[in-house]
Amino acid sequence: MTDNNYVSTEQLRTAAIEVLRRNDLGTMTSAAPDLYPHMWSWDAAFVAIGLARVDVPRAITELRTLLDAQWSTGMIPHIVFSDNDTGYFPGFDRWGTAGAKARPAGIKSSGICQPPVHAIALRHILDRGRENGGADQAAAEQFLRESFDGWLAWHRWLADVRDPGRVGLIEIHHGWESGFDNSPRWDGPYAAIQPGQLDPFTRRDILHVADVSERPDDAEYAKYLWLVQQMASVGFDDKAVQDIVDFRVRDVFFSGIMAASTWVLADLADEIGRPEAAELREVAKRFRDGVDSTVSPETGLARDYDVLADQWIATDTVSGFAPLVAGGDPRLLAHQREILQGSDWMGFPGLRFALPPSTSPASAAFRARTYWRGPVWPFLNLLLGWACARDGQDDLYETLRSESLQQLNDLAFGEYYEPFTAEPLGSLAQAWTAAAALEWLGSPQTSDTTPSPAQAENR
Repeated sequence: MTDNNYVSTEQLRTAAIEVLRRNDLGTMTSAAPDLYPHMWSWDAAFVAIGLARVDVPRAITELRTLLDAQWSTGMIPHIVFSDNDTGYFPGFDRWGTAGAKARPAGIKSSGICQPPVHAIALRHILDRGRENGGADQAAAEQFLRESFDGWLAWHRWLADVRDPGRVGLIEIHHGWESGFDNSPRWDGPYAAIQPGQLDPFTRRDILHVADVSERPDDAEYAKYLWLVQQMASVGFDDKAVQDIVDFRVRDVFFSGIMAASTWVLADLADEIGRPEAAELREVAKRFRDGVDSTVSPETGLARDYDVLADQWIATDTVSGFAPLVAGGDPRLLAHQREILQGSDWMGFPGLRFALPPSTSPASAAFRARTYWRGPVWPFLNLLLGWACARDGQDDLYETLRSESLQQLNDLAFGEYYEPFTAEPLGSLAQAWTAAAALEWLGSPQTSDTTPSPAQAENR
């Protein structure tokens, strides 16, 4: 492996802060300036983690804005639309959520969700506030108390509505809900979908990448829109969607995040004397057990489950490491770490950096430049690193941290990276990539005069 040209810690921190400053829309951060001009749910959580390292009040604002978009059911939508760009597709009008009864009035959003990383972000904000003390600590602790009921409703909705069989696995109704949009995980379920009549559409995502092969093709995209159209036809009503939608998959990685984040929320509940801590730990255990139950005895990787086809989905994708995120059985986690660092993943020959690609290069489904079919995603490595730190796996944490910081030395803050050349791909100046860099770097020391986003704005 070869390092990128060296940049100093201060240069990397300053460049990352500048990305967040440029993407700052005031009360929300656009995921990227061109391709993604709105707020995405799990992006916002990672953005808040990074912001908390330099500007605790602004990190609080990020999560508060997202929570303001929460539906009356408890769902937090995966997109909150800003007013700064009307050209994004599919926009609010195409989503068909205008008439959804549960959507809060005056806030434009999509009708599906994404993984619940938010309690983990809330924990980071609280920790950074307490490290800083004073007004930051007071603001973070107040935000925890005032927002807790919203996060509780979100986790209850997921536990009740999206795990109807109480099997400890979250059911998703669109590949977009997973965050792994076009992963090989979804090839089987999508192959069974035959879209009906669709309104004409013009994609904009392919206008913002140099190589259209990095993005899903038009046939895939038509299926994505068909599922949106199906859900809109029943007003995004939870029960009605489950009855009619052509995509029903138990998502093991989403479920791993659910287990981890619910456990964190239980700890936060204890800190403020909320009685729901015991309930939340029961839910977290249910999802840990559910994730563990999916592990293939042949590969050691966790699997998704196609509800409509009534079969397991076994793929060599990074989602197979869901138990590492969920936490739990020490023997299972030790085996998973061995696989992760082995020759099919972080140790695959020729990788520029020892970081797990989204699909194993040893898999026939691997595509080095195509979205979730091969590239390395910086935010995901941060999540794996967080889980390692939680579980006391300092060596693996330090490897992920060191390799990630070397990858991000290019200062491009790519959406994802080609695993062998480290070329930044997708949209550049990606907010959650910059946030990952800030979290890996840690809080600036007293001697480090790198400005916060708010300070930089005023220079």
